[in-house]
Formats: sequence, C-alpha cells, structure tokens
Amino acid sequence: MPKVIGYMAGTDSEWLTTLGILGYVTLPLSNGFDGHGLNIQLISNQRKVDLVLCWLHKLIPTPGEDVTMDELLARTTMFEIPVLVVCPGRLHGKVQGRSIELPRNAQLIDPADVVERITQILV
Repeated sequence: MPKVIGYMAGTDSEWLTTLGILGYVTLPLSNGFDGHGLNIQLISNQRKVDLVLCWLHKLIPTPGEDVTMDELLARTTMFEIPVLVVCPGRLHGKVQGRSIELPRNAQLIDPADVVERITQILV
C-alpha cells in the first residue's frame, strides 16, 4: 500500500509531483482556517497519513484564533506521525529565538531537503 503524505496549502507543486512519481499518495490537509482539505485535527485511524508536510506559517496561530501549534498537531503526535515543517535554513535559529516550540514528532526542514528527507523517513 502506498504511503500517504498529508500537505497543507502552499506546498510546492514540484515536490508533490515528484512525490507522486516516486509512488507516494498526497492528501490535502487544512489547518482549520484555510479550508484547503481534511482538517489536520480530524486525523484518525480511518483517516491516517504517514507524514505531514507544511510551511511553518501554517502552524503559527493567527491573531484572533485560539488554536495553538500543539493543538493543531495533537493528532499527529497521538498517532506518532512525522511532521516536516518547512522553513528556510537561514531562519531556523530565529525560529528558536522566537520561542516557537515544535512537538517531538515535528522537525524544521530547509526547502532544498524536503524530498530527500521524506524518502528517508518513509522507507
């Protein structure tokens, strides 16, 4: 059965095309605000993905919204789904300086490393 990669709006179409050619299935996910696809908070045993890919800004709470990053990613943490959070490598230090803490199952990744890292994780 092919591995399923959940992705949020704004994910590079070249990455998605490459992943499709490599045999992965891609499934649009929503952070609950943008209505892009399946709300990430609705991941379950029946609607489970093998990995989530998104840009950092999709996880940073929007003013007026009361959902935290931990709440958005709670289901991925519960099901131990790896989350790759895309952010230019040159900004990784600034992310940590802003006290943005990713859950244990999430990691920052430079855009240049996305496809390679996914193939390493989803062996």
